[in-house]
Amino acid sequence: MPRPSSRTDSSRRPVAAVWPFRPTVRYSQQVAKALRLETVGGIIMLLAAVAALIWANTPWSDAYYDLQKFEISPHWLHIGHMDVAHWASGGLLAVFFYLAGLELREELTHGELRNPRDAALPVLAATAGVVLPAAIFLAVSFGTPGASQGWAIPTATDIAFALAVLAVTFSACPAPLRAFLLTLAVVDDLIAIAIIALFYSSALDWNWLGLGVALIAVFGFLQFRGVRSPWLYAPLAVLAWYCVLRSGVHATVAGVALGMLTSPRQAPDGRPTNAERADHFLRPFSAGFAVPVFAFLSAGVTLSVSALGDVFTDRIALGVIAGLVIGKFVGVFGGAWLAVRIGLATLGAELQWREIAGVAMLAGVGFTVSLLIGGLAYTDPAQLERVTTAVLIASVLASAAATVVFRMRTRTRARLSD
Repeated sequence: MPRPSSRTDSSRRPVAAVWPFRPTVRYSQQVAKALRLETVGGIIMLLAAVAALIWANTPWSDAYYDLQKFEISPHWLHIGHMDVAHWASGGLLAVFFYLAGLELREELTHGELRNPRDAALPVLAATAGVVLPAAIFLAVSFGTPGASQGWAIPTATDIAFALAVLAVTFSACPAPLRAFLLTLAVVDDLIAIAIIALFYSSALDWNWLGLGVALIAVFGFLQFRGVRSPWLYAPLAVLAWYCVLRSGVHATVAGVALGMLTSPRQAPDGRPTNAERADHFLRPFSAGFAVPVFAFLSAGVTLSVSALGDVFTDRIALGVIAGLVIGKFVGVFGGAWLAVRIGLATLGAELQWREIAGVAMLAGVGFTVSLLIGGLAYTDPAQLERVTTAVLIASVLASAAATVVFRMRTRTRARLSD
């Protein structure tokens, strides 16, 4: 990643007076340095999921499910039947994916994806980490009626949760490894969003889609022209989201598109970029409210002995677990190793294969996006509950395996530094 510039311009007004962090630090570096802060968002999300699990397994579980299904569908919006759970997955989660789009744009402009040779390792690893879990899922669930609808469930990595686990369990984590995981997760989720747009969107209304694309294009043009007013961008973004929602394409696609079009270009007077301002204001909302609310409304499943027994006898659920725990590890680690072996990528001087293995295990934390795809793939409540439980089990197993590897690497690095 680029180093902070030491140059100063006395003609510029001190940005510290209007912005709470140093303007000389590039946004991509802020992302790398702030990875520990992902711990906060990850913990909040985890607590929300645990709270949902507890509530769903109490005598008051009916109230939880009533909350999930509580409908909020103002007739003047003409969006059909939208309950609270759908608003969380299609509305609040769009903010999360907007930030993912911001991160990807920054990586393409200033970060690990700027140099194709440097970007090859996490990109190829992410691609293999999508293909192999899907193949394992299809192999395990083969012959089960309707199973193929969920092939994409084990393909995604939860950015916030994975970064939180890395920050908590590997205090000596080198910056290139953090960047590797960040790039891997962003590319992984970009592929997942493309899959949602292509395979999990309802019948398209081309008029609404065309209007949504036009609004997104206007948003991008204004960003290119250097317009900075959030009072202009916010209504445009909401309208674009609404049009994409009405078109039948999952609305999170609009979030990614708008995020990737948000300008990371420095202002002439040294003020923060549009991307920095958007990230600064939206990340607390995403980490502290949007993602936890989605997790809370998605993770509440019954964990009785009989329900858990159903998970381990259901080939669809077993395919999800195998895809996330085994497929992700073999795909990410094997893809990275093969890319280096045949000369398509290089392993950085500060990266170790054991640490790459830990990240490959951590990639099996599907959670947010896997739960989203599961809800789109299966409408049967019983099947969706088994899939949700499988995602939670796989995420716990992947986190535990990665924690063991990172704790060992922390002790090894501590011994070598003595």
